[in-house]
Amino acid sequence: MSNSEVVELPVLPDGDVVPCCPPITAGELSRRDAEKMAAMFKALSDPVRLRLFSKIASHPGGEACVCDVADVGVSQPTVSHHLKKLREAGLLTSERRGTWVYYQVAPSVVAAMAAMLDLRG
Repeated sequence: MSNSEVVELPVLPDGDVVPCCPPITAGELSRRDAEKMAAMFKALSDPVRLRLFSKIASHPGGEACVCDVADVGVSQPTVSHHLKKLREAGLLTSERRGTWVYYQVAPSVVAAMAAMLDLRG
């Protein structure tokens, strides 16, 4: 018997996506914007972190329990370390439910990163 339940996650309307930084073609990045984006890309530059981020982003319902993503070839403490780095970079949010922690991609992060790199802008 499972204690899991289905939880509906809020979906942001397209108009609510607020990019963190202007598109790269809009002009030179400010120091603050460059530091913010560099931290995000640096966090994703590690293959284990990128796999964890991908597993969470593609997980049904848009969120995943740490128990669902821990099979990335490293120990559980190392998984926790990498998830902490992704949270600190602003890429993930987390919520403790009982003994488990559930992660989801921070709202509008992927859209903001894509918008920043959009060369058509």
